[in-house]
Amino acid sequence: QTYTTSGTYTATSTNASGCLHTTTLNLTINYSTPSSTSATACDSYSWSANNQTYTSSGTYTATSMNAAGCVHTQTLNLQIDQSTTSSTSATACDSYTWSANNQTYTTSGTYTATSTNAASCLHTATLNLTVNYSSSSSVSATACDSYTWSANNQTYTTSGTYTATSTNASGCLHTTTLNLTINYSSSASTSATACDSYAWS
Repeated sequence: QTYTTSGTYTATSTNASGCLHTTTLNLTINYSTPSSTSATACDSYSWSANNQTYTSSGTYTATSMNAAGCVHTQTLNLQIDQSTTSSTSATACDSYTWSANNQTYTTSGTYTATSTNAASCLHTATLNLTVNYSSSSSVSATACDSYTWSANNQTYTTSGTYTATSTNASGCLHTTTLNLTINYSSSASTSATACDSYAWS
């Protein structure tokens, strides 16, 4: 007979004298136990039940001994979500404000920003940034009455400081400044009366 519960059981047989022999069994049945846990992790999960590290979703088991000395089976229902990465390249003049972290950069380089993806895991964004620079130059000129500036094809008739903009070799703003002095022509008139000839000084 197989018993699955604790109790007192008897079995009878015949002894050597041909009489009844009664055997009594005082039986204690202890039970194996199960337990189940669910976990969600990013990239990997170390389970303390067996000191194993898992990198993929699945159902895992670990066995140990319970207080009654029987098998205890632990079940882990594991979901592994993955961290993500992205990369972008950008070119800007003088400075660049990156929406990924609202930082403004003024030099070329590789920058990173971290956030949380849809799975609540780490998302790392990489920015490959080239920063080109605006430039400037200055020129001085002196002219009589008017001056036509080749930088913008404008003609000026008064002294002053003027600017013209263009694009430099890097595709950024180039500002040229003209410091202009205009001097003016002059005239005079005189009347003379002479006989036969006049020598004009």
